[in-house]
Amino acid sequence: MLRKAYVLGTAALVAALLTGCTSGSSGDRTDHANPAGADTTAPAAQPGKYRTLPEACGAVPRGTLEALLPGLAQITDPNQRERAYAGRATLTYDTDRRTGCRWKVESAHATDHLHVDFERVVSYDNTVSDDSQAESVFAAKQAAANLPEPTSIQSSGANSGSSSSPSSSASVPTDVATADLRPRALSDLGDEAFLDDSLTTSGSTSQQRTVTVAFRTSNVIVTIEYTEQPTRVGVVPDSEEMQDRARKLADQLADSLSD
Repeated sequence: MLRKAYVLGTAALVAALLTGCTSGSSGDRTDHANPAGADTTAPAAQPGKYRTLPEACGAVPRGTLEALLPGLAQITDPNQRERAYAGRATLTYDTDRRTGCRWKVESAHATDHLHVDFERVVSYDNTVSDDSQAESVFAAKQAAANLPEPTSIQSSGANSGSSSSPSSSASVPTDVATADLRPRALSDLGDEAFLDDSLTTSGSTSQQRTVTVAFRTSNVIVTIEYTEQPTRVGVVPDSEEMQDRARKLADQLADSLSD
């Protein structure tokens, strides 16, 4: 009987020790892994304003297309004219992320091209908002355009009283007008924007001008490329006219995104 009581007492002691060790180690693990009152969840960055994109080929009003592509009015065949108005959709694999459309119209005076592109930027980092990611993408796009440094136009005779000559004073409006047509950042379009204007020579005779206007609104980036190549040798596409047309289209697209 004594031997049986000894064995039972030993077993009870071992069980008590095991229970104490298990309870103690579990409490230590809980205290270190998730201290009382600790907040282990961080707020996710805000999604962008836009979840979808417009259909690019239907985003440009017909009247605007006629101003940008004068050759539309010269197309006599109704079916051909409607196809020209409709444009050609850019191939994309996710129309919620990117849509685009191209138009090409020939006229008696020039061949005009128009390309409109919409890109919706999405951040895959929970700590970076869609807007912030779009801002970074747009900054890289603007840097790639290599815009010249902004310049301030000052009149050489502005502070010289009677010493200013008529010729130097008359040159000031011309200088200002020229400066206004240079590639530059735009402050009155979307959240940020820029305009680029380049003139290239095709072969040895024809000069082609491309005006690019790009802007960002929240997490959507819109790019307009407007190109004209005259049919006559020696004719240079008018920079002011092309910039004005591209800017008007950009304003319309920005307004449509805001609706």
